[in-house]
Amino acid sequence: GGAHIEIKAVDNFKFLNSSYAPVLGQLQSTNLRKFYFETRAANSTTDVNNMKFRNPKYLSMLNHLRFYMPEMYPKLHKILFLDDDVVVQKDLTALWKIDLDGKVNGAINTCFGSFHRLSEYLNFSHPLIKEKFNPRACAWALGMNIFDLDAWRLEKCTEQYHYWQNLNEDRTLWKMGTLPAGLVTFYSTTKPLDKAWHVLGLGSNPSISMEEIEKAAVIHFSGDMKPWLDIAMNHYKHLWTKYVDNEMEFVQMCNFGM
Repeated sequence: GGAHIEIKAVDNFKFLNSSYAPVLGQLQSTNLRKFYFETRAANSTTDVNNMKFRNPKYLSMLNHLRFYMPEMYPKLHKILFLDDDVVVQKDLTALWKIDLDGKVNGAINTCFGSFHRLSEYLNFSHPLIKEKFNPRACAWALGMNIFDLDAWRLEKCTEQYHYWQNLNEDRTLWKMGTLPAGLVTFYSTTKPLDKAWHVLGLGSNPSISMEEIEKAAVIHFSGDMKPWLDIAMNHYKHLWTKYVDNEMEFVQMCNFGM
């Protein structure tokens, strides 16, 4: 019983350097920083939709650490990945017993009708994307994933991730973010999970029913309206704040909209 908590910094992982991890060199590049900081004002009026891809959070290596879990935990065979904006509501033990059928990634599918297909995330006007992927293929969610690290190593998924990141240095295959990178890396190695494991969109979708939320093992505040911000949706906010100890010194030091 009980839990062991270990906190590590990016610097603890010595294998993470620009010669091994292409994204690290890309994040440090002058061109990418110009893309974010020097052209934001001009694009804010001419390309509103593109602005979401110019969020400086995408410059953080923390967003990409998820692609290095076999190297981070070389002795583990399986791992449960949880994003930092989730609430675990139920026992997740049964996830470990799910047979992934040799697949690497267990995740819920997010597509419905014509929405959340690969065509929304990848540039299918690029010949390589058009050749390798099906635009109608269903997208899946990052944020609560069960990964078989032995299968990951066997399938060489980190190498696949590096391959696609190198090709996308000029951002012509997809714009930014880790979901498109995940969709190409685990394209044929993902097994769909029951949707009750992971309900997402509490930071973007005001129409999720409380019944669906109550049944979920994990709820995910994916989207811009995080529960700790003033712009959070009030009817979801209590699902997060009830777990926050506002008397805690470090919480009081933060400018949270609670």
